[in-house]
Amino acid sequence: MTALLKDMIKSTDRDLKVLGIVGKALVVALAACVMMMFLISCQAKQEKAGPGKKLIVVTSLFPLYDFARNIGQDRADVSLLLPPGLEAHSFEPKPGDMVRLNQANVFIYTNSAMEPWVQAVLKGVQNRDLKVIESGHGIAMISDHDGHGHGKEAGHRHGHDQDGADPHIWLDFSNAVKIVDHILAGFIEKDPMNRAFYQGNADAYKAKLNDLDRQFKEGLSGCRKKIIVHGGHFAFGYLARRYGFEYVAVSGFSPDAEPTPAGMVRISKTLKANGLNHLFYEELLSPRVAESIARETRVSLLMLHAAHNVSKEEFERGVSFIDLMQRNLQNLKRGLQCPQP
Repeated sequence: MTALLKDMIKSTDRDLKVLGIVGKALVVALAACVMMMFLISCQAKQEKAGPGKKLIVVTSLFPLYDFARNIGQDRADVSLLLPPGLEAHSFEPKPGDMVRLNQANVFIYTNSAMEPWVQAVLKGVQNRDLKVIESGHGIAMISDHDGHGHGKEAGHRHGHDQDGADPHIWLDFSNAVKIVDHILAGFIEKDPMNRAFYQGNADAYKAKLNDLDRQFKEGLSGCRKKIIVHGGHFAFGYLARRYGFEYVAVSGFSPDAEPTPAGMVRISKTLKANGLNHLFYEELLSPRVAESIARETRVSLLMLHAAHNVSKEEFERGVSFIDLMQRNLQNLKRGLQCPQP
């Protein structure tokens, strides 16, 4: 490659009278660029072919990030496409995200209802070796016709809503187990040499999810209150259905849907009619609506974390999906007046 550079410079010297000094500089710069591109190409090929390389995994949302890193551990380099601290539903991929996907081995997302931008982005990805995992494939979603406390005032379809379907499937931990299985299958397909390693990690993590499910069933049994009233968007329908609670939210499946005055009145009446002392609100979104209802009804606020994403501080601290759900359990037990050990 050095000889090529010298030949190009010599050729430039012979034609210097025509090209001038500026022309020579341009040719030299071009030759340097060609050499750099050649070296980068060689390096990329070497890295791809080299033994013992980690799987490069990009995930769309925090639950998938946490599930993938538990399965892959030290044999996968797992990253989160969604910047920590950013509300998931307002995310719009940037050109740099395309670069990351073109360099990845695996990309994991939930479904087209949760991440409607995925298909458009994938059309622009030139990485033909990229394994795309739709981790929610085959998991039935709650619709706004299912009657899980999703009132007419809150039934606006907006933002990521797809035919009125609730995409927050990971909040039923039996669904989370299925998501882990889909991620595991993708890892094994892409890296069959480490099948036993990934399988063992997935089995251990599914045992933790099953134990979490047991904690919720036991912790939420015998609660005095049987309704979860939420001053945010409809995100906890799966959790409520799993453990036998009614669920009412002030707005629809999308956090962009503006709550109506009638919807806010309905929430206030529900709190009073059921003798509730707490109203739940959600992470990473302004609790303005919940605060307004709480002031009017003189109740306290408790957070429920849907785990779409985490704050920068939580991400740096290494918080896990299970950590967030155990925090939810404590707040639910308090808000629903459940027996305390």
